[in-house]
Amino acid sequence: MNTSPGVQPRAWDASRARRFVQFVGSLVFTFLLFLTTPVWGLAITLMFFLPHRAHFQMARAWAGLLMWLLKVLCRLEYVVEGRERLPAGNHITLWKHSSSWETISQMVIFPRQCWVLKHELMYVPLVGWGLKVLKPIAVDRGAGHAAVNQVIEQGRQRLADGLWVIIFPEGTRMPLGQTRKYGISGALLAKETGHVIVPVAHNAAQFWPRRGLMKKPGCIRVVIGPPFEAGDLDPREVNARVQEWVETTVARLIAEGGGET
Repeated sequence: MNTSPGVQPRAWDASRARRFVQFVGSLVFTFLLFLTTPVWGLAITLMFFLPHRAHFQMARAWAGLLMWLLKVLCRLEYVVEGRERLPAGNHITLWKHSSSWETISQMVIFPRQCWVLKHELMYVPLVGWGLKVLKPIAVDRGAGHAAVNQVIEQGRQRLADGLWVIIFPEGTRMPLGQTRKYGISGALLAKETGHVIVPVAHNAAQFWPRRGLMKKPGCIRVVIGPPFEAGDLDPREVNARVQEWVETTVARLIAEGGGET
């Protein structure tokens, strides 16, 4: 083993240099994220007269750009497993929510869609205007049953329009390795409409933390799970099964890690 005095300082300097480059890349990415988001919102707002399909393609192009910038600036890529499990048509999908990453990547990974989101976002200048054109289901998270009924009523219409309905059943971003009781609205919507639930698990929080500027290099793994049919089951039972699959899969992904590329 070489224990010469010059070896350790060089190794330390190289590690420090990599961290500095990663920090700069993360900083530049964050700047571009905040720069392009209102521009995207304004562009979609000005094109309000176009059909939803065109609006969604604009949103997907913006999300695709950000995924590319993450790869170039932060050396952060992603891979999707289980695409073959996606059923024909449009349905309801429940995503693990632990990072900002999935709020962007979902536009690229899934077909034409709408999102259940907090109504406060609709009041953000430019961004909220663009979101409104994209027909989200904006709910007051403190409204209880009224919010659930809103998801069912508007979700039924979005499904009839051919959109996937994307829901974060935890309601907010959860720290790495943690969860909370899933909201029931997705399971109720599936029960009411006969559509299935497609769960999605990922380990994005390992690389893009819930809070913090630094993005870690590596490969985020996204796993599309088996469709869950509500059928004659109690919606609470369906919800419990979905949560068990998602959280078990997330725990496995975290344990296996993503590694630096």
